[in-house]
Amino acid sequence: MGDAQKDLDQAARLPEGDVVAVLLEQHARIRELFGKVKQAGGEEKQKTFDELRALLAVHETAEEMILRPVAADTAGKAETDARNKEEAEANKVLSELEKMDVDSAEFARLLGEFESSVLEHAEHEEHEEFPAVRAGCSEDQLRKMGGRLRSAERMAPTHPHPTAAGSTSAQWLTGPFASMVDRTKDALSRS
Repeated sequence: MGDAQKDLDQAARLPEGDVVAVLLEQHARIRELFGKVKQAGGEEKQKTFDELRALLAVHETAEEMILRPVAADTAGKAETDARNKEEAEANKVLSELEKMDVDSAEFARLLGEFESSVLEHAEHEEHEEFPAVRAGCSEDQLRKMGGRLRSAERMAPTHPHPTAAGSTSAQWLTGPFASMVDRTKDALSRS
């Protein structure tokens, strides 16, 4: 993931609602949030990390549910297996980070390592998976996938769930229930 502006520029050149455009916009936001978490402190840092955590959890779940089945056909099973494996590992690390004091040195160290792995993962998606999906689908299919991705995001969990990560079928089975629990927990923590 080069930089946030590059991702946004690339997304802007794609048709409105195209699944790859949606994902590129999210990659840009993820990159921005990593920077903001590193610069913030105290309550603002926790709030920003919570936003990053929720975006990553929702983003990865929706990718596994909507993009990966199509990418398995267009980019190949080895490619999708590699991306799912990376997402499963990222989910474990995100779960660890969620339990830490955001102002601790250990959090800063692990966040830096996590950022590197997330950005490397996004690079693979952007250079290997996304082009294959775009080449193998019509514009109409890509727009429909974008709509389905947005729908999946509305029911996706907002916290990491390492036991479901990396598996499309596990996401479909556990996602809605985990989402209901997560969103209730989020609402209670804000009150």
